[in-house]
Amino acid sequence: MNPLGTAPSRLVQGVILTIIGVIFAIPIVAMVEFTLRAGLEGGYNLDHWTAIFDPERERVYRGLFEGVTNSLVLAVVTVAIVLVLLVPTMVLVRLRFPRLERALELICLVPITVPAIVLVVGLAPVYGVVVDVFGSDSWTLAFAYGITVLPFAHRALQSNLDSVDVGTLAEAGRALGASWANVLVGVILPNLRRGLLAASLISVAVVLGEYTIASLLNRQNLQTAIVQVSKSDAFVAVIFALLALIFCFILLLIIGRASSARRGRRTS
Repeated sequence: MNPLGTAPSRLVQGVILTIIGVIFAIPIVAMVEFTLRAGLEGGYNLDHWTAIFDPERERVYRGLFEGVTNSLVLAVVTVAIVLVLLVPTMVLVRLRFPRLERALELICLVPITVPAIVLVVGLAPVYGVVVDVFGSDSWTLAFAYGITVLPFAHRALQSNLDSVDVGTLAEAGRALGASWANVLVGVILPNLRRGLLAASLISVAVVLGEYTIASLLNRQNLQTAIVQVSKSDAFVAVIFALLALIFCFILLLIIGRASSARRGRRTS
């Protein structure tokens, strides 16, 4: 319902969705068209797509595939950080320290207000210690990405927590003799599946699209590799950017479908 008390008609909804769809579709179609260009001779073919799998060009694209691998590893480690640290913290605060919820929310939202360049400058001395302890492998960037995804992961989990009576579930579990660990894993987390899925997929999307932190800390990920390969082969750079974009859209569609399925079960 809008402020006037009437919902937009189906025609208005269709027009709005069509305009938004066209805005998003134009750059994607342009990217696809660009990757199919044959070159100076004109026309279209699949040569630029098939060249990615050409064994003779493996050396040219080695850095690109290394960047893809590093980004996937970073995504997995970042999601693990969110699930292992953020989720139990939010549940604990909700159950035992509800007065700290606003403070926790404020802390989690701080990274979105800090420019990436400022964040990197602040993290640089910390990463001196990280390198001494864990080495300089690219996966250590997940410690920084774990901070970057906090605003998005927190909002996804918070909306799910608000829809679940966590206190009653915990009290019921404890009354039946379950330990706190069993209550968290066996009772609360199954009721937070939608929030966990959304937080995880959004974290993956943010990690796959991050460039500034990796570039300034001289680490190799998907985005830095795309920038490097674009200097010698713009077609392949656009292909991988297009694939990453499509992958992120698929993740968002999965989140949307999961939310719709949840609402459907509640209304049925």
